[in-house]
Amino acid sequence: MSASGSSGSPPRRPNFIVFFTDDQGYNDVGCFGSDAIRTPNFDRMAEEGLMLTSFYVGSPVCGPSRAALMTGCYPLRVAEPGNEKNLHTIVHTEETMLPEVLKQADYTTALIGKWHLAGGLRKDGKYPTELMPNGQGFDYFYGTPLHNGTTPTVTKKSFQVQVMRDSEVLTDRLDQAGMDNLTQDYTKEALQFISANRDKPFLLYLAQNMPHVPLGASEGFRGRSKGGLYGDVIEELDWSLGQVLSTLKQLDLDDNTFVIFTSDNGPWIEAKLEGYYGSADPLRGSKMKSWEGGPRVPCIMRWPGRIAPGQVSDEILTTMDILPTFARLAGTAPTANRIIDGKDIYPFISGQRGKSPHSEYYYYCYTHLQAVRNDRWKLVLPREAKPKWMGWWARHIDEVSEVQLYDLKNDISETTNVAGKHPAIVKRLMALSEKARTDIGDCDRIGKGARFFDPEPKRPDIQRYKSSLAKKPQ
Repeated sequence: MSASGSSGSPPRRPNFIVFFTDDQGYNDVGCFGSDAIRTPNFDRMAEEGLMLTSFYVGSPVCGPSRAALMTGCYPLRVAEPGNEKNLHTIVHTEETMLPEVLKQADYTTALIGKWHLAGGLRKDGKYPTELMPNGQGFDYFYGTPLHNGTTPTVTKKSFQVQVMRDSEVLTDRLDQAGMDNLTQDYTKEALQFISANRDKPFLLYLAQNMPHVPLGASEGFRGRSKGGLYGDVIEELDWSLGQVLSTLKQLDLDDNTFVIFTSDNGPWIEAKLEGYYGSADPLRGSKMKSWEGGPRVPCIMRWPGRIAPGQVSDEILTTMDILPTFARLAGTAPTANRIIDGKDIYPFISGQRGKSPHSEYYYYCYTHLQAVRNDRWKLVLPREAKPKWMGWWARHIDEVSEVQLYDLKNDISETTNVAGKHPAIVKRLMALSEKARTDIGDCDRIGKGARFFDPEPKRPDIQRYKSSLAKKPQ
């Protein structure tokens, strides 16, 4: 019997796989422009599906980006414990996560890889169970509670991440040898999960830790790429995706599985990591920045028979669209009476509709609205450099002294400010930015549509912002 069921039986609900990489730049895929890194499986996936060149994450850094994917919302809208707004989002248990939505339709759900939604490093190594994957809707978890670390490779004095299976800590401090084999381990776990659940609908969130530093590549991939160790890492990720796609075909699940590949944000480009990061070319900027290289990431969607092959689109789509789209295809829906920023994009990606349901995208860094896009136009709002209230994020923020406007259709690299030539467009986009500030919020404003589930005062971070302003010389 095929994956769609025997003759006369109702069609099976589709399986979903999100292949999510960490800090992989826009240019770090062959079909997106890389000439130093070989990615035959990513490239073939694009040939067999839809390549999206204006695809955005909810925020250009790890935790908030994952919160946006899991909730379908801009992170500033998402509730956190104690009504805080953390630099890395901690999703409140009252929020409804993607796996929880799909479990309403009897899906089996697994996260294999990085979580990073239960708070920062804990000295005791223990995270609140209700904030971890098994407490937020995943039936199975194998991976890390946090990122790999902050150094190019693992050292004994540096941070070393845990590896867990559900609530059990398997490795307390992952060493370099373990880091080198992490992509292999995740791939093995993913294939086992797919095989074990071949007869029922499933969600596999394969959230690879790579290519976030410390980098690791197994022996079979080390030294193979023209892109150095970073290239080796990407080529092993490409292999991993190839293994997933091959397994789907072997198990007769290919036509009934919707696969999405994308990254959580752009490359982490910083002097201390020289030689260990990728490229966002031709985009300006990188991880933690609101220039295009931060939130605009490579994305490919593939579903044989449902998504026509060989397509390329520059329409605006986001990771926030994944939740409502998967929900619709599974026959369920997001939580009622709750604002979701993502849209059901299936009519567009399947060719039933010629345009994306989005005409706008808002560029948030932490709680700060820094820009807005409307169709081809991007308005960049004035900001100070390295604002102290943004914590560790601040060192990546550069100054913008005046309103800037860019035509992304003709100037994807954001080189020429054309605000003076288009005052009407500036005015229209300024109105859109005010709309976002009113609804979602900003560093100095609580949005009317932001969610809070706890009785404490809302958004203590606003006080940090105001205190920082008060200390500035007049």
